[in-house]
Amino acid sequence: MRQRILGVLILLLGLVMSVPAPVATASAAATGPQVYGAWHCSDDACIWGRVRTLAEFDSMNHWLIDRGDGRPSVNLVVLSFVEPQKLLHRTNDATTVDGIPRGITPEIVQYFTSRGIRVMLSIGGITYTDAWDAALTENATQLGLNAAEAATRLGVGIEIDYEQNTNPNLTGLQAFIDAYRSRHAYDASGTDRTARLTIDTAAGDRWLIGINRKATADWLRTDVPALDYANAMVPARQPSAGGAIANWQEHIDGKSTYSPPVPPLAPAKFTGGLYISDQSKSLPECTSFASSLQKSTGSFTQSAAPKGAGTTAGLLGYMFWAAEKPSTRGTGTQPPNTCEGGVGAGATAYSIPLPMPPLRQN
Repeated sequence: MRQRILGVLILLLGLVMSVPAPVATASAAATGPQVYGAWHCSDDACIWGRVRTLAEFDSMNHWLIDRGDGRPSVNLVVLSFVEPQKLLHRTNDATTVDGIPRGITPEIVQYFTSRGIRVMLSIGGITYTDAWDAALTENATQLGLNAAEAATRLGVGIEIDYEQNTNPNLTGLQAFIDAYRSRHAYDASGTDRTARLTIDTAAGDRWLIGINRKATADWLRTDVPALDYANAMVPARQPSAGGAIANWQEHIDGKSTYSPPVPPLAPAKFTGGLYISDQSKSLPECTSFASSLQKSTGSFTQSAAPKGAGTTAGLLGYMFWAAEKPSTRGTGTQPPNTCEGGVGAGATAYSIPLPMPPLRQN
């Protein structure tokens, strides 16, 4: 009997030892969002065409700098949009001064930066796609230099929002980036606010393919980055949690079946975009963190594993479209539809760092 028991024990030990060890994966401990920002359209559907007093501006936007306890709801605001041709020509007209919309003043920038919120200017948007094409064709290098000068003058970073889905001028866009970087070199520390240069891509890999391919392959690399990161923009309408995650996963996976292929993008090199403003009703993303997509997608965005690019898990964070009045129709985020309960509560739940820390590089 003793020998039989011993034999059984030896057999069991052999079975245990034959079980393969768990395979290590790229997934790491959850990484909290570092970027938690909002595009901002002023009160005139993204024109920023008039100078506003700080008192009036604060009455419409106080939630951005105060989630209810004195702390800001976001750590980044992207003022949208600068028209590319006007920037190239340094236009002065009814809505523009030296190529920059009249409403984007040093005082508005300081309204945010004095609270530890980083500020960037977005050049383009879907309305100004033709203007991007024309400006890049006319003088892409000068456009980049003018963008760099505006960044210096206002103490801000720059976002490239070039939404050309068919034959984008990638040679011109490369010249724009080179010119900008000749004035503001890449700064991994994030200390130089004017060195922050980002790009918008589609929600997933199936639109703006040419821009996405070029950006992923050449500008968003972790070894020799030219741009700081990308924003995966909102799709045509607010997605489900599963739909948002599927879009973002496309960037991480790349598209090997495309010709030429789209390479994988490091999770640390992009943010995911969500709507906070709707044309017909308030969204949970604005009003109720408990019911919001930034909550239901949080596990994915904090733990998404690299699939061929990068080494750390988790997206860089979230961007929200858009503060105040992105459309002439709809509710916007001005009172009484302010977003302390959604974006602000999310900032608390995710312990969003203020000011924005140095960003993960890989």
